[in-house]
Amino acid sequence: MKFLPLLFANLTRRKVRTTLTLGSFAVALFLFCLLVTIRAAFNSGIDAAGADRMLVINKVSLIQPLPIAYREKLQRVPGVQDLTYANWFGGVYQDEKNFFAQFAIDADTYRTVYSEFIVPPDQWQAFLADKQGAVIGKATADRYGFKIGDRVPLKGGGFPGDWEFNVRGIYTARRPSDDLTQFWFRWDYLKEKAPPWFANQVGWYTVRIAPGSDAVKVAKSIDEIFANSAWETRTQTESAFMASFAEQMGNVEFLMIAIGSVVFFTLLLVTGNTMATSVRERTGELAILKTVGFTDASVLALVMIESVLLAAIGGALGIAAGKGFTLLGDPTKGMLVAFYLPASGVAAGAALSLSVGVIAGLLPALTAMRLQVVDALRRL
Repeated sequence: MKFLPLLFANLTRRKVRTTLTLGSFAVALFLFCLLVTIRAAFNSGIDAAGADRMLVINKVSLIQPLPIAYREKLQRVPGVQDLTYANWFGGVYQDEKNFFAQFAIDADTYRTVYSEFIVPPDQWQAFLADKQGAVIGKATADRYGFKIGDRVPLKGGGFPGDWEFNVRGIYTARRPSDDLTQFWFRWDYLKEKAPPWFANQVGWYTVRIAPGSDAVKVAKSIDEIFANSAWETRTQTESAFMASFAEQMGNVEFLMIAIGSVVFFTLLLVTGNTMATSVRERTGELAILKTVGFTDASVLALVMIESVLLAAIGGALGIAAGKGFTLLGDPTKGMLVAFYLPASGVAAGAALSLSVGVIAGLLPALTAMRLQVVDALRRL
């Protein structure tokens, strides 16, 4: 602690250079945090997936339906504790740009299987009492200004016609990674208004397996029951399904690694140049420090701490700016499922900053440590 004044004096010796270096760190870490936030948004479905939930979809494609009659057979499969079902609706609100996921759900079972979503009891009862009722995620409600009691018109996509819904509830969730953009309405209302080809079909089933059950065994049992039928199934864990769905949007992981590598290399060059220049400018001072009793190890430690301190301050500014930006809310107005900087992202940013500080300061610190007093004074 007694050397802190000396360290800060060295950092503020060239204020413009130090400010530019700190600014480079702050901007780079801010962009890094935004990238981590976007990655978390793409992976939020995977992170939020229930460990005990499995999706049963048509083997041909997710867009192909399954018979409602499969419900009774699924309930009899050993290891299946609960199940629900839903349909993708694909309607348009006012303009095609206004996208949010809409699901026709089985109101009697959906909340049991998806217990992470929170709907006030009075709102859920109002939803059950109104066949045209809808429950909307808080993110979508905030995006469009929907309130309890509002009338929401949708123009059908896969289900043609004009559809109208009454907002009876707004749901929240227990975790920041949970999806707050969905729009739920009752499956029996969809069945009532849907065209004849829809007769008694559902989009997919979600089953919750009993504690201690083997998910692989349960999935195999389900698919064997419907093998060689007109509606064969593919059953997989919810996390595996979400992962495959996220992969269709591109390799976000590779993009993050590539940009992170560029950020790391650039910061390494900037910080290394700053520290090398600083050591050259202080050759005489370093020689004097050694003359008055500072050991080679002490000089090395001073330069290393200065480099790490520079990286830590710049990194902290960038991470704080990134976190503050995410706290302002989703700038895409609900297009992303979630918009938050996870703790793992903050830790990764801090580790990146400190790593740059250590690596960039190592060579200048070794140069200062090996400096001979006689040679240094000769240069003056």
